[in-house]
Amino acid sequence: MNEVSLPPGRSADAFAYRAGTLHADGVPLARIADAVGTPCYVYVQRAMEARWRAFDAAFAGRRHLVCYAMKANGNLAVVRTFADLGSGADVVSEGEMRMALAAGVPAGRIVFAGVGKTAPEMAAALQAGIFQFNVESEPELEQLSAVAAGMGRTAAVALRVNPDVDAGTHAKITTGTAENKFGIEVGDARAVAAKAAALPGIALVGLAMHIGSQLTTIAPYRASFARLAGLARTLMTEDGHALERLDLGGGLGVTYDREPPIDLPAYAEAALQETAGFPGMLVLEPGRWMVAEAGVLLARIVYVKQGSLKTFVILDAGMNDLIRPALYEAYHPILPVAEPVPGAVERPVDVVGPICESADLFAAGRRLPPVAPGDLLAIGVAGAYGAVMASGYNGRLLAPEVLVRDGTFAVVRPRPNYEAMIGCDRLASWQIPPP
Repeated sequence: MNEVSLPPGRSADAFAYRAGTLHADGVPLARIADAVGTPCYVYVQRAMEARWRAFDAAFAGRRHLVCYAMKANGNLAVVRTFADLGSGADVVSEGEMRMALAAGVPAGRIVFAGVGKTAPEMAAALQAGIFQFNVESEPELEQLSAVAAGMGRTAAVALRVNPDVDAGTHAKITTGTAENKFGIEVGDARAVAAKAAALPGIALVGLAMHIGSQLTTIAPYRASFARLAGLARTLMTEDGHALERLDLGGGLGVTYDREPPIDLPAYAEAALQETAGFPGMLVLEPGRWMVAEAGVLLARIVYVKQGSLKTFVILDAGMNDLIRPALYEAYHPILPVAEPVPGAVERPVDVVGPICESADLFAAGRRLPPVAPGDLLAIGVAGAYGAVMASGYNGRLLAPEVLVRDGTFAVVRPRPNYEAMIGCDRLASWQIPPP
């Protein structure tokens, strides 16, 4: 059987052409499309497991906890994959916390982050007994104190500090500068720490940071780690706080187009070097890096429309299924499931969806070999921020999700039917005709 691996950055550890067709860990994608329908998401479990093990091994010499950032992909089967390896979870809502627990993540390995935690969410997390709250403001700290004290509980708190380091990524996924909504400004951290130590129901156990997403260089990380570790030393030696943890966040980048992937050994080295004097645990929260390249969005061509200026390849997948290109102007590789014949002439086309929005565009001027209605395309590096950000816009059903391992596949989130979609709504009482 002829096997052709995809180039780096094209989910090379998960997807490959074999005997003329694109496979996911031994399963032809065309077989999945025929069984499940399109559009659908396909994830390769072994690729995710390999990523988690590599990340964990990079910190083997230091006490640490890896907490998978569920916002990247919250499918229970995906989260269970990491939980079975010993992973914790980084959550940003009560819903994500409940999903993590349902997937088998112990409460003692759950970190609750996010700028807008509500009192009911805090109470639910305290009741569950989570590992840590990452607190991002004084009002949040006061609210958490009131909730915890009222329940007779103590909340383990890491103050999320904004180190004012520009991650150099897209403006919509940068979180570590003074102009962002996230975290406590580094100049205010000592005063907030003192307040935390004095509040009832609060145990100040550490500091946290997260400067952004899709970072592919080490310098911003190193600068942030150094600033966080320096602040921790000050809080411990000058202010007397007994800090046990440094939460270094996540944000590791992957290759979508030509950008170099993050150098994992260099990232780990920077983290270990800059925090070498800190005696406690490191908490790490990778998300995208764990899942992005392990997934594709599988779609079928509905029409090829030849205009006077452009050729449009219209898919049955739309921006409601994968919003990243519309939201972030993001690049995703697009591959025919049927391997192109050698020497096939590629021509520029616009790959679009059926949504009634001009923003429903997966790629503009993308060079593809000849394609026709009915052909399958795989939109690559779609395992992160794909299905988890999907919607039912235009009355479209959510795409199902499929997990593949060792030549077999399972539907891990089925496609809903129209009755279920319509059944989510209710008529007002005065709109219902009398019997």
